[in-house]
Amino acid sequence: MDTVARRRRNLRKAIDALIESGKFKSDAAFCEHYDLSTSHISQMINGHGSFGERAARNLEKKVGWPNGYLDLENQEDQSPIVSESNVGPTKNNLRTIPLLDYVQAGLFHDVGYDGINPIGESYTTYQGYKPECVFSLKVEGNSMSPEFKAGDEIVVDASLEPKPGSLVIAQEVQHGIARTTFKKYRVIGINEFGVDVVELVPLNPDYPTYNSTQIEISIIGVVVRHNREITH
Repeated sequence: MDTVARRRRNLRKAIDALIESGKFKSDAAFCEHYDLSTSHISQMINGHGSFGERAARNLEKKVGWPNGYLDLENQEDQSPIVSESNVGPTKNNLRTIPLLDYVQAGLFHDVGYDGINPIGESYTTYQGYKPECVFSLKVEGNSMSPEFKAGDEIVVDASLEPKPGSLVIAQEVQHGIARTTFKKYRVIGINEFGVDVVELVPLNPDYPTYNSTQIEISIIGVVVRHNREITH
């Protein structure tokens, strides 16, 4: 058996081993997981596509097989190699978004960024329906702990309407003073005008809940991402 034929046989057997192990249900699932072309892999296995040295080594590297694995003459003597990785590549590209402070966030609206000078820039893979309406904030205080800690970065989409249970950036007005806050959005009823009565609820029970029957509340945006530095 020549080298190319051996590679085709070994690739078929390796994928079959992964399917039999329960890691994947089909060839297509294997290809999707490793961001491979299903038709290209099929051609490599069935002899309709080239399977040279570079293609073999690149495929081994991408899947996580040892260098030269597809060239083994007697693969029956080798234990099937099953990748146990629980991570994979993301297909979304990073893009830049403005990093605002809480005062600037209070000036943000659903038609997009209005030219206020951001305190910095951040990056996200989140796109959304209106990418220009996406910004980031640094969490302040402990009202949303333990899930969100001071210094964590959150990504906010100002074009989204909140749903019950959404985490939101909102503006609450008390005694004529507007403050921007990060809370959980809760609908508790409907008033006589058919408008939702809402509460802004902290995740930390030591902090107060705001009620729209007592103070003026407006929603700036819905939190869609949470970034945190891991201590090591």
